[in-house]
Amino acid sequence: MKKTVLKFIVLIIATCLCSIFIYYHVERAKEVDATADILNTQFALESEMLADTNYTLDDPKIIVNPYGISPLTAIIIFNTSDLTTPTVTIHGKDKLTTFTNTFTPSKQHILPIYGLYPDTENEVTITVNEKDYDFTIKTEPLPDDFILPTDVTADKDNLNNDLYFVTPSSTGYTAAYDVNGDVRWYLNDTFIWDIQRLNNGHIMLSSNRLINEPYYMTGLVEMDLLGKIYYEYSLPGGYHHDVFEMPNGNLLVASDNFEGDTVEDYIVEIDRSTGEIVKQIDLKNILPTISTGNENWIEYDWFHNNSVWYDSKTNSITLSGRHQDAVINIDYSTNQLNWIIGDNTNWDEEYQKYFFEPTNDLEWQWSQHAAMILPNGNVFIFDNGNNRSKNEEDFISADDNYSRGVIYSINTNNMTISQVWQYGKERGSEYYSPYISDVDYLDENHYLIHSGGHVETSDGVSNNPGGFEENAELTSYTTEIKDNEVIFEMVLPSNYYRAEKLSLYANDTYMIGQGIRLGNMGETKTNDKNPMIIFNKDADEIVEKYDLKITNEIDRLVVEGTFKKTDEVQIILDNIFKNKTYDMVISSKPYTALCVDLNNQNKGEEITAYKYINHLGLSGKYYIYIKINGQVYDLDKYINV
Repeated sequence: MKKTVLKFIVLIIATCLCSIFIYYHVERAKEVDATADILNTQFALESEMLADTNYTLDDPKIIVNPYGISPLTAIIIFNTSDLTTPTVTIHGKDKLTTFTNTFTPSKQHILPIYGLYPDTENEVTITVNEKDYDFTIKTEPLPDDFILPTDVTADKDNLNNDLYFVTPSSTGYTAAYDVNGDVRWYLNDTFIWDIQRLNNGHIMLSSNRLINEPYYMTGLVEMDLLGKIYYEYSLPGGYHHDVFEMPNGNLLVASDNFEGDTVEDYIVEIDRSTGEIVKQIDLKNILPTISTGNENWIEYDWFHNNSVWYDSKTNSITLSGRHQDAVINIDYSTNQLNWIIGDNTNWDEEYQKYFFEPTNDLEWQWSQHAAMILPNGNVFIFDNGNNRSKNEEDFISADDNYSRGVIYSINTNNMTISQVWQYGKERGSEYYSPYISDVDYLDENHYLIHSGGHVETSDGVSNNPGGFEENAELTSYTTEIKDNEVIFEMVLPSNYYRAEKLSLYANDTYMIGQGIRLGNMGETKTNDKNPMIIFNKDADEIVEKYDLKITNEIDRLVVEGTFKKTDEVQIILDNIFKNKTYDMVISSKPYTALCVDLNNQNKGEEITAYKYINHLGLSGKYYIYIKINGQVYDLDKYINV
């Protein structure tokens, strides 16, 4: 009887405490404001823009930067009484910087205008039924920190009016320059990594949100040059470095498996129409993770894949393992290793059969990037050249080193290889790029070589990525070569990850409607601890002490704070009757190749840390607490999911 009474009293006390606790939160807690979602924001801009389309060609509606992230673009809206086929001309400084595009016949016209000059009253002509209508479109100045070329060389007799698109690795913007070196397009938000044109004419870039440090993004976006995002693809392992559009339209993505203890060794194929992952390749199941490569190897980042290329002729994918000095090829149906290009020093006997035997006086590639298969089956690589040996006693200093684009011819029947072309060695250390960079095939004997990561300090040319050197002078060279002659080169005073030569208009179709988010980032892993949180300290002081910031995005909660490396931190989400606890890791991983510097590397005793808690798996109202070194603090905040 006494036990029953005691249980009843405990239950009453617990109920009262819970009621007080709930009342306390109802009175004090405030909902975390939702941050603006780019897809919703763009749809709101579009809806406002198209609310009134009753305009004529004599007085059209002109909107500059219609989707908010592409300042050197515009939309022109007008109606015609009959089906007409308008042609737009964006006037440049000369023939090769003037752009023309003819649109499909229509009565209602919504024309995307690309390639405007910054801080300029741009002259634009629309031709309809052989009659010209001239307009002026004024644009804003470039941001103060925009990077402009220091030198441009152009053999205009051998060039067309395509633009040179670059994505930044350090300071800079994703941007496009014409043959004069003038900026004709850029994005004002952080969409990075590879930039490529899809078969439908749109472009693909990374998303603009981090999923994990130092540079892993939540996924990919498909957009047009107006900056309108049609699809955003989210992945549990995020995205880095490279993506390839498969013949069936699916996307082959360099990703990660954050449930494991390594990075940059995971490839996934995502269904383009659903965002579903339909294939996964874990390189740890194919290659040894021990160091067979270079000084950049670490256990956490043992392979460092920086390119993905699918070859339909052989149904295989080619990957570039920077930290192994190895370009590998895998059968896409079986995931079996086909071959390896590189120096076979330090590789186990069982893998020697996958290496090629040279038939001429070739040089191997080192810490390479951007491996691709050419139409004739040759392999095109950017050879960064780091150290040019696996043996430390044979290392070449950066001041004596060089980078190059190199083409190898391979014979997979007798496993032989020969070097058939190279460019860059003759440039010496001025062209040396110890990280990032790119090569592209434009046509037969026509290539784009991008030495994007040249770094110099007061001590000379550096072997380190730009993000690891303070007060360094950064340079990138984008060089177009045709029939072994340089016909274009642009020098930018910063480091740029990749470069592509693309046309402005590519038969892409502008479509109205809200962008679609596909896939997901998975359910965030919790720990097994469920601390009591009824009695806790108010967080007013620690919010300031740790510079805590809480934001609620469309699909996740983000908690940011600055802590000491020794701090133990957890985020607790509580819905009164049950809580979820998430560890907030306060440590810096030992990266040896900071390919993209998003200014999130941490130095000194304090570390700015982030915890991303995905909405997937959450439902309802959750109050937010933070536990620091054993003490729980009430943040007086909640989210509704």
